[in-house]
Amino acid sequence: MNDTASLTAQDALCALMIAVSAADETIRTAELVRITTIVNHLPVFADYDADHMRPVADLVFDLLEQEDGLDALFGLIREALPERLFETAYALSCDVAASDGTVTEGEGRMLEEIRYELEIDRLHAAAIERGARARHMTL
Repeated sequence: MNDTASLTAQDALCALMIAVSAADETIRTAELVRITTIVNHLPVFADYDADHMRPVADLVFDLLEQEDGLDALFGLIREALPERLFETAYALSCDVAASDGTVTEGEGRMLEEIRYELEIDRLHAAAIERGARARHMTL
């Protein structure tokens, strides 16, 4: 997959989850496990070939190293993702960010960028974020 590649809607969801995980420059095991679990179990990924995740990850990493790469990534995501899945994309991104028990500053900035780029209503975003926190609480 190269910079001019088009993504499927499922690729776009994976790209966002990977971008959130990489936002703090450390991809944690808990985040990788969460992404894998999401892809293996959620209905939106029912017909997705998980082997696509590696080239999607490579594309994300390549774009994040470029000066305007984040803008290019969001362009690809908006092109591939139907608007009805924007909140799903944000929810999955929040789940990945919360999966290791801490949302880092870099992850928080990435989530803010996703909210802006996908035009997630602030009240809806707060509810999605609270749900992610609640799902990933520990004793």
